[in-house]
Amino acid sequence: MNKFLALVLIGCCLLACKPYQSTTIIPGEQTYTDFRATQKAFTTTDGVIKYIDKGSGPVVVLLHGVPSSGWLYRTMIDPIVDAGYRVIVPDMLGYGSSDSPKGYEIYSEQQHAKRLLELMDGLNIDHWSHVMHDAGGLWTWELFLAAPNRIKKLMMLNTLVLEEGFHPPIRFRPGPIAKISMWSYRNGITTNVLLKKLFQEGLKENTLNKVAIEGYKKPLLEGKTRGMYYFFTKTCNHFPDYYALYERLTIPVGVIWGIHDTMLQWKPQQDKIIEALGVAKDAIYFIDEKHFIQETQGAAVAKNLLSFLKSHP
Repeated sequence: MNKFLALVLIGCCLLACKPYQSTTIIPGEQTYTDFRATQKAFTTTDGVIKYIDKGSGPVVVLLHGVPSSGWLYRTMIDPIVDAGYRVIVPDMLGYGSSDSPKGYEIYSEQQHAKRLLELMDGLNIDHWSHVMHDAGGLWTWELFLAAPNRIKKLMMLNTLVLEEGFHPPIRFRPGPIAKISMWSYRNGITTNVLLKKLFQEGLKENTLNKVAIEGYKKPLLEGKTRGMYYFFTKTCNHFPDYYALYERLTIPVGVIWGIHDTMLQWKPQQDKIIEALGVAKDAIYFIDEKHFIQETQGAAVAKNLLSFLKSHP
């Protein structure tokens, strides 16, 4: 059996294609090394979280999901800062540049929320506007449960809200198969396979180049897979129910959604979301893209976000 699994992994390695399509070098494009050089460090009770803190004015938090990091927002940070905001972009524990300590429940939705609150308390930020993507939605719903009055405005970007819209490309049961998969991702055996599949599924057309992909690939090769393991083996099989929380929220809520997303589909859940969260019609923006709208439509996402922040005081 072990020999069979080894042959399968070797075969995947040999057949793996590059996870990026474009070989174009974009003049002045930010590299992942440059991005990391601008990050600061904050020590939580569970490990060090890296984050961007840029600008001054009202605070906007940009929260990633799985298996991404703050790198996902790299083209959106400066436009929001230039509009007069202070932008906080964390790498949650287990992702990006942050620590990836051993453990399982340490990566639960509740624990991610706890650490995000620790970061905001450490920065002496009492209230902020909040943007969330993908699994960042679940971490945010738990944050609302723990501290209901900290977030003053909420923007949802292709995020986890209701199970009706949730169709993850990967689901595992806890155990050897999932652990072998995580091992192969961080040892370079199936890393390209994972990323290639991710962006084939998550973009209408994968136009990303090697520089863009580096920000997703390097953390995996550094061993940042424990947070993924929890998400793919726990969250993907047991979707939390936050509907009662949605009905209690009274803050302005907006939606920016890649309407062609197959992993987090809008239509099956749109009516319930709009009703439960009280989303105004003028606070819904659709993007001609799939899941990773920040990658190909970052300028449009930032523009719509700024419009929402200014028009919903």
